[in-house]
Amino acid sequence: MWQSYLNGLVIAAGLIIALGAQNAFVLAQSLRREHHLPVALLCVLCDAVLVAAGVFGLAALLAQNPVLLGIARWGGAAFLLWYGGQALLRACKPLGLEQAERSKPRSRRAVLLAALAVTLLNPHVYLDTVLLIGSLGAQQSAPGAYTLGAASASLLWFFALALGAAWLAPWLARPSTWRAIDLAVAAMMFTIAGRLLVNSPIG
Repeated sequence: MWQSYLNGLVIAAGLIIALGAQNAFVLAQSLRREHHLPVALLCVLCDAVLVAAGVFGLAALLAQNPVLLGIARWGGAAFLLWYGGQALLRACKPLGLEQAERSKPRSRRAVLLAALAVTLLNPHVYLDTVLLIGSLGAQQSAPGAYTLGAASASLLWFFALALGAAWLAPWLARPSTWRAIDLAVAAMMFTIAGRLLVNSPIG
């Protein structure tokens, strides 16, 4: 069970800890102290629901069809290798996080709707969270623990951004910081892909 939990934690962390639209939005709101905690909570809830839907929706289907299980395993490994390669490319030309310009305060409703749009209108959230994390979770010995691990990674990351933005901003503005993050993400993705190809089920 603990191995499945750690698998979910590591895989989800490797996917969400990257310079992207959702992270940039959460950090920008946190720097402005503009409804940053509700935004972080919303992102965590969205991730948890999408991961659970992917894990438990695909689990029953895959369990009844070894061919689909194999496709998910090889497809997931291929995506992990591709994602790791993209992280390596980003590490070669790292970019710093540009702090959002200050604007007029918005209502909580407007900010949360914007957060939903950034989260749910991004096609990568479905590819990463539902398809990739979900298909990998379907192969775990304890899919519930795996889902909890993935949700824990989201919880830790988004609230770290929300609560530590003032401290994190100078570090995240440095290209060298993102180079280190991307190199770590690439290492995690390659390692998990290798384990996925060698062992099935994993965890």
